[in-house]
Amino acid sequence: MASRMAHQAFTEELNRGLRLPVFAAPMFLISGPDLVIAAGKAGIIGAMPAPNARTIGDLAAWLPRIAAELEAADRPGMWAINLIVHQSYERFDAELDLVCEHQPRIVVTALGSPKRPLERVHGYGGKVFADVVTPEQARKAADAGADGLILVASGAGGHTGRYSPFAFVDEVRAFWEGPLVLGGAVGSGSAIRAVLTLGADFAYVGTRFIAARESLVSDANREMLVRATMSDIVTTSAVTGAPSNWMRESLDQAGFTLETLQAEKTVDFSNLHGDTKAWKNIWGAGHAVGRTRCVQSAAEIVDELHAEFDASATRSDRWPGRDSRPAVSPCAPLR
Repeated sequence: MASRMAHQAFTEELNRGLRLPVFAAPMFLISGPDLVIAAGKAGIIGAMPAPNARTIGDLAAWLPRIAAELEAADRPGMWAINLIVHQSYERFDAELDLVCEHQPRIVVTALGSPKRPLERVHGYGGKVFADVVTPEQARKAADAGADGLILVASGAGGHTGRYSPFAFVDEVRAFWEGPLVLGGAVGSGSAIRAVLTLGADFAYVGTRFIAARESLVSDANREMLVRATMSDIVTTSAVTGAPSNWMRESLDQAGFTLETLQAEKTVDFSNLHGDTKAWKNIWGAGHAVGRTRCVQSAAEIVDELHAEFDASATRSDRWPGRDSRPAVSPCAPLR
């Protein structure tokens, strides 16, 4: 009971500081300090992967800047950092040292157990949320002591899940009462409201922020996103070794063929910034890519999501069948 109350208290504390229950998802080679700061100032939680800093020196400059600018904007702690905990990733220890120095409120772990950074993050009062793609991974992360779970469902950009968000949330909620974040094709305010209806506490919104003016991507990448629709997204393991969603146009430009897209590749996250890495010239996006219709600032995107979120509440209230039939207990015979 005490653990459940602590979980609820943390979720409520986060929500009190938010305009929308949203994380700007940490995206490799996309989310940088400008986007994290802009998202935090706009009223959501900005996040970025630590490996987006090309060197540890770059990361050592980025983290205090994020903390200081959000503190000055009266948004202290409204940011998160994503750590790769896979054993092949050689910068983990150095990145964790910097995280403990600058103390983001939330550390998101990916590609491994959340247990690796848990003790040190808890030591400064932070929380560890585990990024998972299956119910089995979610249970293991919960057993390892994660403070929150991030469910990556089907339709997410970059590394993606394969399960429907409807069933995924239900199955995890059967054993997890703590903070729950849901990602995968969440690109509108109505989708954010649907995330809450399903039983999650926060939405993970990634693709919608790729074309933001504050992201790290090129203008050509932004223009491709504006052109793309859901049918232009290809799921393949041939780029990183893990199932991922990419824009077909960028795969074509990189010379991928049907045969190479079906090939298996070994997962290797060593030397992420090496020039031989295929993803350097391939651009990811999720199934909600069609919601990106122009280049906007992060604040403009949040404004639009907020308006859609409010409108979706009015729409659900207008449902003609609302409260028109009596509730039926789960085991009562139907009449």
